[in-house]
Amino acid sequence: MASTKPKKKNPRLASGRKRARQDVKLNAANTSLRSKYRTAVKNVEKAVLAGDKTKAAENFAKAQSVLDTVADKGIFHKNKAARDKSRLAAKVKTLALAA
Repeated sequence: MASTKPKKKNPRLASGRKRARQDVKLNAANTSLRSKYRTAVKNVEKAVLAGDKTKAAENFAKAQSVLDTVADKGIFHKNKAARDKSRLAAKVKTLALAA
């Protein structure tokens, strides 16, 4: 079964057409930031699983910046970003204590 989305109708008003153009650009920007967020989190988790504490700490520092940026822009809720930072920090900390 091929899923087919219903075709979107073109807006008649100029303001509606402009809004549609802007939505395409905003959607692309949000998708890019969401991807950067997920990649940053994955990089920290990979380093923790590998047991490389210096790389994990380095990636965590970079990830904090990305997580804060995405939360400030409203791509993800600020509490989700805080929760993810907390969980990553705990993983990095346990790795540092285990070594």
